[in-house]
Amino acid sequence: MSDNNASGNPGKMHFMLWSTPPRATFSEDMTAEERSTMHQHIAYWTEKQNQGIALVFGPVRKKDDPHGLAVIEVEHADQVPQLIAEDPAVIAGIMTTEFYPMMAVVPK
Repeated sequence: MSDNNASGNPGKMHFMLWSTPPRATFSEDMTAEERSTMHQHIAYWTEKQNQGIALVFGPVRKKDDPHGLAVIEVEHADQVPQLIAEDPAVIAGIMTTEFYPMMAVVPK
């Protein structure tokens, strides 16, 4: 069992991803190009959710300090940087994403 596994799902590891947009007003004043990239970002993480990787994801609406949050489940920690690197918003330089191991408790 991994060090960050509290879910009872042996072999799976959980991480929290914390994404930061380029500015606090981003959700209100995106350019057309940024909006298109964010649609691709949502489609990317929706596909990861359909694959059972992203357990939950979405914007955190903290006034003056918005972020994106995801909780993911993977088999190997080295998968996480690759998942982040393939995110269209990260590729476009719109989001920066940090990740942290998590002892997640998830439904069986």
